[in-house]
Amino acid sequence: MRAVSHSLSLIKKMNPTFPERVEAPPKLAAQAYSHLRTLILGRHILGGTGLSEARLALELNVSRTPMREALVRLAGEGLLEKTTNNVYRVRSVSIPEFFECMEVREVLECYAVEKAIAVATDDDLNMLLTELKGLPPSTADDLEHWQFDNRFHSFFASTANNQSLAQAIQKERVVARLFRISSSFHRQVESDEEHIAIIEAVIKRDVSSARKAMRFHLQNLQNDAKREIANQTFRRPLN
Repeated sequence: MRAVSHSLSLIKKMNPTFPERVEAPPKLAAQAYSHLRTLILGRHILGGTGLSEARLALELNVSRTPMREALVRLAGEGLLEKTTNNVYRVRSVSIPEFFECMEVREVLECYAVEKAIAVATDDDLNMLLTELKGLPPSTADDLEHWQFDNRFHSFFASTANNQSLAQAIQKERVVARLFRISSSFHRQVESDEEHIAIIEAVIKRDVSSARKAMRFHLQNLQNDAKREIANQTFRRPLN
């Protein structure tokens, strides 16, 4: 298990105004959950890192009850797993699991974009496109771009008003993100360009082109990951 000191030292630094423990436990649990989730998905706590309930509660100045609730919630989302020693750690995603989840995403997200074409408004699509083009230039897999990426990939199922589809996509996206936060793999510029192509196809109401653009994007993610894995064959085991 990785040492946790370097990761946990970020917690207070990134959130110096965390509320006092006198607030209602449900609110504290929600805030602790949100804060830890941001740290994990923002690549500040890597896969395999152990999280001590007691130490986290001390760092965030909350009691162990809301902290326990936050950890249980994160585990329920698949971000954490419980070890045989009854300790939580950030879940590590294997290479085979990553590619399995990407295959599922192809099916789900191509279907979602097709369904969204009939109901997505030009205003919403143009707003999404404007937001994408307004992101600061970045070649790194930073949190701001990932947050947009999450909104982008959630947009189509939500627009199609299919909550089950949206939840299924989000579940697979968590798996993909956990794989990426534990590797140096990122392709920000290419992803932005592919997102633009998808939106433009949807604006034109071209179902075939939209599905093709979405599949092209998701397959490119897999192809780039394969190249990265090949370059790190002796540094990352095929677990």
